[in-house]
Amino acid sequence: MNILMIGDVYARSGRECFEMNIAKIVADHKIDFIVVNGENTSHGKSLLKEHYHFYKNLGVDVITSGNHIFKHKQVLEYIDQTPDLLKPLNMSAYTPGNGYVIVEKQNKRVCVLNLMGTTFMDKANSTYEAMDQFLDLNLQYDILLVDFHAEASAEKLAFAWNYDGIITGFVGTHTHVQTADERLLPKGTAYITDLGMTGAINSIIGAEPEPVIWKEKTGLPTRFEPAKGPSSLTGAVIKIDNVTNNAVSIIRIKY
Repeated sequence: MNILMIGDVYARSGRECFEMNIAKIVADHKIDFIVVNGENTSHGKSLLKEHYHFYKNLGVDVITSGNHIFKHKQVLEYIDQTPDLLKPLNMSAYTPGNGYVIVEKQNKRVCVLNLMGTTFMDKANSTYEAMDQFLDLNLQYDILLVDFHAEASAEKLAFAWNYDGIITGFVGTHTHVQTADERLLPKGTAYITDLGMTGAINSIIGAEPEPVIWKEKTGLPTRFEPAKGPSSLTGAVIKIDNVTNNAVSIIRIKY
């Protein structure tokens, strides 16, 4: 089984780039299962219901998210009816939505789990406590994929090492910058610190540069606008052995 995992898709430029390239990626890498982080899809923050359907119509199996998922109130109204749209499992229990889902595809039970880091991030519960409680459920699945939405690279790597051999594929999201450290950890977990962003190239993590620079210079509040122009899609492909269900390889992609 070949699994495609795509990092934060940012606004219209990201959506258009994803739509333009997804069929080619699926053909090039013989993709069987697709996971996309959609928390920046709608004007740079959150996921309107129309954009949830945008992904599903393009064959996405599971949509993960992060700290921006509830920026649009509409998500609060529909996320309980879309189990394949995840919120971070360690978010407040008072928020709606699921932190994981098990999807059956090609005779495999693929579990996708979403977590959010706690360093330099919005308030969230311990990722380790959330993960251990999840594992105590003893759910039946063949493959476990984790989208760890976090700022600090060391936090992502420490978590992945702690659960090396338990997690099949671990990918980081949130920084919008693809890292060049994809590899198999010693006990077999496929790992990359960050998948990167799908969105405008001439931007500051998806936004028009000028307002971001103004905020950095002055410290004054300002409104960020999604950038336009040429875009790129980044992510990773994880190859799974169909007999052992272990990760065989992980490669970065950029289109």
